[in-house]
Amino acid sequence: MKIDVQDNQIAIDTEGTSLSKAQEYQLGYWLGRAKSRDESSNLEHLGSIVQYLEKQGLDFELSDAAQEYLQDQARAVGDHMSLLATARDFKDGNFDVDDFNQFTESLDKLIQRQLKDHQQKAAYHLSLIGNGANFSVPGSGKTSVVLSHFQKLREEQKVNTLFVVGPVACFQPWQDEYEAVLGKKPKVKILSGLQKDARLFAYLETSSPKDLYLITFQTLLNDAGSIKKFLANRRIKSLLVIDEAHYMKKLGGDWANAVLSVAQPATYRCVLTGTPIPRSYMDLWNLMEFLWLDNNPIQGEDRAKLQIYDESHDSGAAIDLLDDKVGPLFYRVRKSDLGLKPQTRQSILIPMNKNERRVYDAIVTKIRAYSRDDYVGNIDLIRKLQRGRMMRIRQSLSYTKLLTSALDDEGYNEDILGSDGDLGQLLIDYDKLERPAKMDELLLKIRGLQNQKQKVVVWSNFIGTIDFMLEMLNSEGIRAKKITGQIPAEREGLVNEETREKIREEFIDLNSGLDVLIANPAACAESISLHKTCHHAIYYDLSYNLAQYLQSMDRIHRVGGSEQNEAHYDFLLYEDTIDTDILESLDEKADKMSAIVDKDYSIYSLDMSTTNEDEEAYERLFGQNQGT
Repeated sequence: MKIDVQDNQIAIDTEGTSLSKAQEYQLGYWLGRAKSRDESSNLEHLGSIVQYLEKQGLDFELSDAAQEYLQDQARAVGDHMSLLATARDFKDGNFDVDDFNQFTESLDKLIQRQLKDHQQKAAYHLSLIGNGANFSVPGSGKTSVVLSHFQKLREEQKVNTLFVVGPVACFQPWQDEYEAVLGKKPKVKILSGLQKDARLFAYLETSSPKDLYLITFQTLLNDAGSIKKFLANRRIKSLLVIDEAHYMKKLGGDWANAVLSVAQPATYRCVLTGTPIPRSYMDLWNLMEFLWLDNNPIQGEDRAKLQIYDESHDSGAAIDLLDDKVGPLFYRVRKSDLGLKPQTRQSILIPMNKNERRVYDAIVTKIRAYSRDDYVGNIDLIRKLQRGRMMRIRQSLSYTKLLTSALDDEGYNEDILGSDGDLGQLLIDYDKLERPAKMDELLLKIRGLQNQKQKVVVWSNFIGTIDFMLEMLNSEGIRAKKITGQIPAEREGLVNEETREKIREEFIDLNSGLDVLIANPAACAESISLHKTCHHAIYYDLSYNLAQYLQSMDRIHRVGGSEQNEAHYDFLLYEDTIDTDILESLDEKADKMSAIVDKDYSIYSLDMSTTNEDEEAYERLFGQNQGT
């Protein structure tokens, strides 16, 4: 048997060799991996093939090209092990202090805004390993760290452009931080929002690359082939950054595969996420695969072990494995490292008005009756019903009128109030009958904050509630604006239109007269900073989504303002409803999260349950035992 390397592929000539069916299957599996994963090469499996053939006692011969590849791979493994040791020593506090001081002194000369101590350490760690992950908590200044790293690499002529993939909400912060850290406005190209022809033209402009390219995951998915060619062009030397990298959730998911496909030609790679709460330990594989394409620290047997630990919920074994293999390759700043003023919280219990109480109680009663029959049905249908019912309950806790709208997007068309004609008419006439009790309490809180000359952000998960709230506040003479998914993000061609960025800039301006910002977490919980002038948040309603909850809280509790100002949070909760369950559930998860992020390694002891939050809550509140 002869093993060769041809056109970046393994070629095996088995003529004259007798193989069992199991041996043929195993070799075929390795040789076919590149095709099944849409990769250009299966060479990463050459070492595994050689080891397998040796264990099986099969005779084989390596061509010169195959031997050279294995030697190069061995050198790469050795270099990687040395890099791991250097990074581990640094995280353990064992490093060359003189080299660190020289590094920070050189940075001081290159950037306009000096880094804080924890940011200097994060930047140095990134410089040590080249391709790195920063899992620091929100508000710690990860963008500043990466921009400093970029400027250092650019000064050394190792890169000439910064290519950032992330949600639309991160686009303006990257531009703002670029100017603040590096002292000049970037030459920027925002690719998402452009017509396809314009994007393709931008990918062909390689003679004079922009300082900064910004693109969403969805546009990257659409343009992956063109982007790969752009980054592979000899004129392009890029630092490729994945911001809010927790979007690369699913192993084998479209977004993850698109990101991995463009990673190879990048000169340097970096991932950022301030929400280290993956649903599975294996989510970390995607991030490491992006950073270390040819030498992912979670390979072969380790990857199989990690999957087993995931499935068996063996946190201890998973932690030990990841700490050894991955721990040195990321840096994280803890909340306690930031020197921020504390957060104060207040839960305000509010009695429901007569009509909203009637509707809420009717829905809960109906759901308890329904739940007794759930367990004889199709599990997928049951889950849809559970999600839809939880959405209906949460709508009734926000604004009763929302119940008149369909939930088509949820795949749910159950008439939760059944044939009760009186309740149906009540929903139609609701606005004529009363205003939600929460709205009255909200108005009272906002007026009190206005008297103190304080700005406030109000969070709600429902667009209908936000629109009603905006109309109510304006009718009361309180100037307010909203940021939801309906408000466009800044992009080329939007000259006179009001965008999220323009609203945010107006809101944080102390003299603008805009003191109330109403936002929904899905559109505004990430990347938008309000903390310099806003120190109060009111949660009008809640969902069970912990990531959005924590991200939204960090909008007003961040580096660069919260060192001098406390952040205040008020939660409007209806008495004797699941409002209290939602908040208690979030706080329980947040406490667990706090215990995780306050340690040096950010994935410790995390419950990786893949249960949908609403389904989980439904089972707890209305499950089989509760419905009897």
